[in-house]
Amino acid sequence: MRNDERFEIQRAFDLLPHVIGCSWATIWFRMNDIKKPTRQEFREKTVEYFKKIEPIFESYPKDEKFQAIQKYIDFRKSDEIQKISDGLNQEVEKRYDRYVDYG
Repeated sequence: MRNDERFEIQRAFDLLPHVIGCSWATIWFRMNDIKKPTRQEFREKTVEYFKKIEPIFESYPKDEKFQAIQKYIDFRKSDEIQKISDGLNQEVEKRYDRYVDYG
């Protein structure tokens, strides 16, 4: 698969973890009046909300012409979850810092 064929999916995975995962996690903590969750709690909640968009990741047809892009989507999804969990997604870490500093 050529890079240009997966460009849009790459951009989506650059944004989805913090735009979807962190945004929903932040609101969840705020609505539950949890001002200082641990970093790990924030990461876990971010992953929980990120996983809720799973149907989008599986929305392409299961035929051969989508096989390569689906394999890439599966890889990126797993990779992003691991990065969030390990504290390696810098945008998620930034959002955590902002939340606990300004809640």
